[in-house]
Amino acid sequence: MKAETITINYSQCAISELEAVDGNLIKESQNAIEGSYSPYSKFRVGAAVLLSNGEIVRGANQENCAYPSGMCAERVALYYAGANYKNNDVIAIAVTAKNEKGEFTEVYPCGSCLQVLQETQSRAKQKLRIIVQKDTELVQIFNGIESLMPFSFNL
Repeated sequence: MKAETITINYSQCAISELEAVDGNLIKESQNAIEGSYSPYSKFRVGAAVLLSNGEIVRGANQENCAYPSGMCAERVALYYAGANYKNNDVIAIAVTAKNEKGEFTEVYPCGSCLQVLQETQSRAKQKLRIIVQKDTELVQIFNGIESLMPFSFNL
């Protein structure tokens, strides 16, 4: 048996160092947190999606006592974009979270969200930029879903 290694490529920088479009996308994901309904986990997540027409669509996590009936912020935003802007590709997504204390904390898209992002990227025929806020100061930028999900389901 031969062992293989997967390398994850990403960039990390201060939020203040982001180009204007990505800085605005992070700010929109932070604003999206206000729409979170998370009475059970107290973990609030916001996502902002940049479309090819320049529009930004926001989403926030929505919980339900009949778990798993809730939905992650990423899918809320992506499904809204797909339903309302079907002729516009998703260019980038930013994800931000706050913990129970109201502090920014890192959160990465879950497996279900990654799979939806993979199909979104596939439809657009270009790599998505995925921006994850790590804390008050830092973000990580992934160029393409493969960096976060190297093995995905494809038809």
